[in-house]
Amino acid sequence: MLTASCRGLRLRNSGAVLRRVASELPHVRPSLTTKRLSQAPAYYVTTPIFYVNAAPHLGHVHSAVIADCLYRYRTLQGLGCRFATGTDEHGLKIQQAAAAAGKDPLDFCTEVSSRFKEVFRSCSVSYTDYVRTTEDRHRRAVEHFWTVLLNNGFIYKGSYEGWYSTPDESFLTPTQVTEGTDSLGREIKVSTESGHKVEWMKEDNYLFRLSDFRTELQDWLKANPKAIQPEKFYHLVLQWLENDLPDLSVSRQRSRLQWGIPVPRDPEQTIYVWLDALVNYLTVAGYPEKHSQWWSGVHHVVGKDILKFHAIYWPAFLLAAGLPLPQAIYVHSHWTVQGKKMSKSLGNVIDPLERSHTFTVDGLRYFLLRQGVPDTDCDYDDDKVVKLCNSELADSLGGLLNRCTAPSLNPEQVYPQFCDTSFPKVSEGLSGRAVLEDHKMVRAVSELPAVVMENFENLHVYKALEAISRCVRLTNGFIQRHAPWKLNCSEPKDRLWHETILHVSMECLRVYGILLQPVVPGLADKILSRLGVRPNERSWDHALDFLSKHEGRDCPYEGRALGPDTGVLFNRLERNKLRAHSKKTGKPPRPQWFDKIL
Repeated sequence: MLTASCRGLRLRNSGAVLRRVASELPHVRPSLTTKRLSQAPAYYVTTPIFYVNAAPHLGHVHSAVIADCLYRYRTLQGLGCRFATGTDEHGLKIQQAAAAAGKDPLDFCTEVSSRFKEVFRSCSVSYTDYVRTTEDRHRRAVEHFWTVLLNNGFIYKGSYEGWYSTPDESFLTPTQVTEGTDSLGREIKVSTESGHKVEWMKEDNYLFRLSDFRTELQDWLKANPKAIQPEKFYHLVLQWLENDLPDLSVSRQRSRLQWGIPVPRDPEQTIYVWLDALVNYLTVAGYPEKHSQWWSGVHHVVGKDILKFHAIYWPAFLLAAGLPLPQAIYVHSHWTVQGKKMSKSLGNVIDPLERSHTFTVDGLRYFLLRQGVPDTDCDYDDDKVVKLCNSELADSLGGLLNRCTAPSLNPEQVYPQFCDTSFPKVSEGLSGRAVLEDHKMVRAVSELPAVVMENFENLHVYKALEAISRCVRLTNGFIQRHAPWKLNCSEPKDRLWHETILHVSMECLRVYGILLQPVVPGLADKILSRLGVRPNERSWDHALDFLSKHEGRDCPYEGRALGPDTGVLFNRLERNKLRAHSKKTGKPPRPQWFDKIL
């Protein structure tokens, strides 16, 4: 993983910029343009690749679910989409962990990487590509990328001296180091950000001319204010760029770090783990031969702790290699437990696999995206999951589906007819049986896709879900207000009104089902299947065609048989069962591998 800033460290240029014969090396003329493509021909979204030094935790799943949501959302819009995730498997930390476990490094990485796959599968993360930095295709991409940077004159041999954190795989400036104590009470130097121990190191290695790109990065961001979202993090990066950028160490001596990709034509050096890791995004896109289509539409999802690596170092590398910059970098904050960072030593690490079994896959996904505010850290609590899912999924959304499809209200089990006499347009006055509140609800639902789209675009998924939940409550209020169970359906006018109430409610529910597909794909499928909505009728455009009979158009669903009743949409979660298990065992159940010390 890429280094922190090297400001304040002592660099001694060897005086010789290492260049190779042009005929022997790939050479790409650097393009320092800051223009982005106005329209990407394809949509490519990535998570960070996750370091295999620990078991998957809630933060990893949060990143993956956000990216999965964006991928599904763009797919619904009809774009060609690609979604990549994977594992970062090189570095001194992995080398040491494998040795401590008495395992071959590759076997060690394969074991942990398979656990990430297992967790992602359990959380319905529908990635199209899974990359590992130990793959041959990635090694080839990294070697080519390094050679391009070198041949373009942006990598040189020098001497590095400064603080280094092995757990963070990061170089630190003096301002990022403070006093601390180890487990025995001895005074040590630690990182101010992570609290991990740091050591002073001095070695000859390769350096990247990061200092050349400060102005170009500023120009890029000022010309593209949506390049980093949410806005809070965009301004943070601009603030970082107000200071000079020192050149960056991009290799380690092979004698110190063997578990990594050797520097091309210099077997005494290993490519630094963060440069290695960042190239994974290009690897999946098909670099260096077939990357142009997908790379022009790349969007990164990252945690705030690795923002500097993705918003400063990575764009600088790309500029040096003559490659387009990302379309957007979406940044999210972290989950805490009782206000504290998750830590194995504190025993407060949340196991996402166990929680996906306890709260269901869609229950956990809904909670993470509904409560996860990207701008600020959020606090995780099991009771919060129970309360939210019961209120919004079981009671509100599930209750609405049950009301619309219950045989007692819909004995024919069909998508009912709409009567424009009972529910005329508001411009025709309140001559029917619909009241002003009903027209306000229809207007809110008709505007809902645009509201959801705007918030998805800005990574405010929680606001999109808040808007959907508000409309679900309005629709339940509509049914409650007119009480169709009280109507005498033997009377023609009452029967028409009864069917119209159900038709309007089902149309609302159909829109909710379509819009919820990126967030809770399982529940959305149950809703749409129960309503008889076919797979080819679930695109984003179908959500825009709301209440077509009210607008004088034909409704393709009217009179169609409903799908089979598969039972309750979402079973209420029981707090007592969860508490009883925790009280009995002292902790929630989780797989044995989760407790291994890696």
